[in-house]
Parts: sequence; structure tokens; C-alpha cells
Amino acid sequence: MRKKGQNKKTIFTLITFAAIMLAFLISVHIASKGNVERQKESLEKAIQRDVTYCYATTGRYPKTLDYIERVYGLTYDKELFSVDYVVKGSRIPPEVTVNQIDDKEGSNGEQ
Repeated sequence: MRKKGQNKKTIFTLITFAAIMLAFLISVHIASKGNVERQKESLEKAIQRDVTYCYATTGRYPKTLDYIERVYGLTYDKELFSVDYVVKGSRIPPEVTVNQIDDKEGSNGEQ
């Protein structure tokens, strides 16, 4: 009879441990996703700041994202984000789109 009681306690302990671990993993995932969103927003603001500064000092918008990187020191994680930088003209603000690169796409491309 004691063995049945011990088995129930052991099963209860394992289930409780599994539930706590699941809750922990979910919270880590949510926190990580929020951090990536903040990085994306920061990158968008940095590009906009550099584009505006370039226009204010030269009277023209940067022709390429590479120019912003070289002249204004913009850096970002190119494995995490892709930036679409479309120039419409020297006096028309460029269209800038920052996208998070999906991990699944990166692993498919390597195979």
C-alpha cells in the first residue's frame, strides 16, 4: 500500500515539474520575441535618423543602405534582419522596410 502512495507522489511531482518547466519555456520565448521587436524598432529609428541627418547636411537622401553603413556607422544583425531600401529620388525620402528573417528560411537555404 505504501508503494501506491509513493507512486502517486512521484507522478504528481513529475507533472508539477513538467508544468513549471513548460511555463518557464513559454515565458522565455515571449521575452525573446519582445526583445527582437525592440531591436527592430531601434534599427528602424536608427536608419530614419541617419537618413534625415544626411538630408539635413547634404540636401540629398542617401542612395544606398551601404552608404549609411559606411558614412554614418549603421550596424545591425544581418542574420536577424533584412532591410529593403528603395530610393525614389535624391530629394524624395527613401522607402525603408525592416523585416525579421525567419529562422526556418535560413535553415532551408543551407541544406
